[in-house]
Amino acid sequence: MNTLVVGITVFVLASFVGFELISKVPPTLHTPLMSGANAISGITIIGAITAAGLGGETLAELLGFFAVVMATINVVGGFLVTDRMLEMFKSKSDRDKSRNG
Repeated sequence: MNTLVVGITVFVLASFVGFELISKVPPTLHTPLMSGANAISGITIIGAITAAGLGGETLAELLGFFAVVMATINVVGGFLVTDRMLEMFKSKSDRDKSRNG
């Protein structure tokens, strides 16, 4: 079977499974799960850098670069959300101290 067809099939099936799993998670668990997913996204960055640096076709290099950019945005955004979540658990005086320097 063609490699492209297999890749598209895996992508579509993973999309459906991922959507079903995420839709079953209660809203109170979304932020803690996002925090844990940041470590997994770090692994994604390593894979994307590897794909971009293999030196294959130009299309593969462009897709690898795009994957690096998107995974980096995901990791940074996840850390920002996690930081904001942890900020909610600090007392009001601790928050005022951290904002003022």
